Formats: sequence, structure tokens, C-alpha cells
Amino acid sequence: MEFVKIIDNDKTKYMDLLLIADEQADMIEKYLYRGEMFALRDDNEIKAVCIVTQEQSGIYEIKNIAVVPLYQRKGYGRKLISFIADYCKNGAELYVGTGDTPATLHFYEKCGFEKSHVVKNFFTDNYDHPIYENGQQLIDMIYLKRKL
Repeated sequence: MEFVKIIDNDKTKYMDLLLIADEQADMIEKYLYRGEMFALRDDNEIKAVCIVTQEQSGIYEIKNIAVVPLYQRKGYGRKLISFIADYCKNGAELYVGTGDTPATLHFYEKCGFEKSHVVKNFFTDNYDHPIYENGQQLIDMIYLKRKL
């Protein structure tokens, strides 16, 4: 298993995978090139990708993390988050924003994140169509943070 930094020229090759986690391409383009992109490769195949941005000194945010559907629920997302946490500086804070669905929140909590704050109406204000996860419409963005 290895972690690979994806250079800017190659980032668009992973758009289909990124769209699993954020289903509107113009939203992805807002952070695609200002963030650093990493992939987890195992058995010579990309299993997961992640984009992390530095929002300010000591503040990082996971903007997108997606696991190839065939490899979901096998620990690849958790391993990639662990790598990102190690990659960011000690003493920093790592944030992630997500919809208010129990399974997703539970996943991030298992990865060491705690609820931080809520951005009301994020999904309804920023997407051109309703976003659903596990049959539930997403309205507010729930932010979680992890002290590094």
C-alpha cells in the first residue's frame, strides 16, 4: 500500500471518483487546484483519493474523500484520513464538512473527529439541485474537527 501525491495536471483524471463524494463538478473545481490531492494505491490500483486544503496557518480541511465503490468499507478511507492527519503539521486542526447523515458522521467520529459547527443551508444554497445521501436530503453542512 502506498500514498501518492497527484500533480495538478493529473487531477482531472480522477473527476469521476471525486464526483462520488461531491456530485457537482463546479463545486469540486472550486477547491481542486488550491488543494493537495493524494491517492491510496494498493495492488497497483487506486483505491481512494482525497483533496486537502490549507485554509489558514494550522487549519486544514478535507474537501473531498472518495473510495472506489468496489473497495468501500474495507478501511481505505480510514487509512487515507490517517495519512492526511500525519501529513498535516502537529498542533494543527483538521476539519471535514459533510451532510447530516448518521453513517457518515459515525465514520468521521471513528476517525477521531468531533463535531465543531454547522453551516446552515449549505447544500440548498450552493448546489443547483437537491443532494441526497441514503435517501435523506442534505440541507446543512456539519463540520467536524480533529486536533493533530
